[in-house]
Amino acid sequence: MRNAIDFSSWQGLLSTLLGLVFVTAVAVGIRLLVMQRLQQRRERQNRQINERLKTLIAAYKTLGGSFTGNLAVDPRHARELRAQAAAGAAADAPEGDAERKRRIRDAVEAALSDVMLLGTAEQVRLAVQAAGDMVAGRQIETAALVVSLRDFIREVLELDAVPAGLAIPKQGPVRSPAAGGRGGGANAGGGAGGGGGGAGAGGMAARGALGLGAGRIGQDDDAPAGPDAHGS
Repeated sequence: MRNAIDFSSWQGLLSTLLGLVFVTAVAVGIRLLVMQRLQQRRERQNRQINERLKTLIAAYKTLGGSFTGNLAVDPRHARELRAQAAAGAAADAPEGDAERKRRIRDAVEAALSDVMLLGTAEQVRLAVQAAGDMVAGRQIETAALVVSLRDFIREVLELDAVPAGLAIPKQGPVRSPAAGGRGGGANAGGGAGGGGGGAGAGGMAARGALGLGAGRIGQDDDAPAGPDAHGS
C-alpha cells in the first residue's frame, strides 16, 4: 500500500489520485448495479402482488356481492334447464330467472378458477371443494370462501381486522339483472334464431360485467370463455 501511494513528486501524486478515482468509480458502479437489480426485483414483486390482489378482489366481489335472497349457486347448465322445462317440471319458473341463475353460475365458476390460481392454501381448498360440489350437481354457498378472501385482502393491505364481535351477514354471488327487460320484446320478435343469438350475447355481456368489470384489468390475459362455453 505504501508503494502505491507516492507523494514524493507531482507525477507520483497524480498517479495516486488517478488510482483512487478509478477504484472509487468501480466501487460506485458496482453499488449502483446492485441497487438497480434490487429495485427491479422489488418492482417485479410489487407488480405480482398488485395483479394478485386485483384478481382476488374481483373474485371477492363476484362471490360475495349479495347479502339477501337465495345465496346458493345453482349448478345446472342451460341444457338441463331446457330439458327440465320441456318435461314440465319447471313450467312455473320464469325464463329470465333461469337465465340469470346460469349467468351467476358462469361468473362463480370463473371466480373459483381465479382463486385456485392465486389464492392461499385455505382458499384453494375451499374453491376446489365448491367446484367439486358444482360438478356433482349440488348447490353451493360461497360464504366461507368470501370470509377467507376478505381477511386475506385486508391483511395484505395492512387494514385493521374486522372486529370479532361484528355479525356480518352471510354473503353470496352478486346477482345480475334477469335477461329480457326493455330489449326482451325486440329479441322475441326477431324469431327463434335472433332470440338465441340475443341470449348468447346477453350472457357474454353479463360474464364480462361480473367476472372482469369488478376490478380485474388485463389479467386476465387468459380471460375465461363466454358462459355458453360451459355447456349451454
